[in-house]
Amino acid sequence: MTAGDVETSGGRPGSKPGDQPPDEPLICSARGCRAAASWALRWNNPKLHPPERRKTWLACPDHREYLSGFLEARGFLREIQPLA
Repeated sequence: MTAGDVETSGGRPGSKPGDQPPDEPLICSARGCRAAASWALRWNNPKLHPPERRKTWLACPDHREYLSGFLEARGFLREIQPLA
């Protein structure tokens, strides 16, 4: 998997967790993964976003480590939270 394999939001490209209908499960943000997400990775790019802004990637258990490592290597990762 490469950096190009990561979508910038949860579920579908260009969507946010709240954009999906309530009856649909939240889907992992890793490209091609259709697994249900169980983690929210909150991040921001300090060169582009104010400190309080948080963007969200969703992760299934299989992709949590990869996606968080990708963000952390760039200094973007702010917090990881389990989804309710």
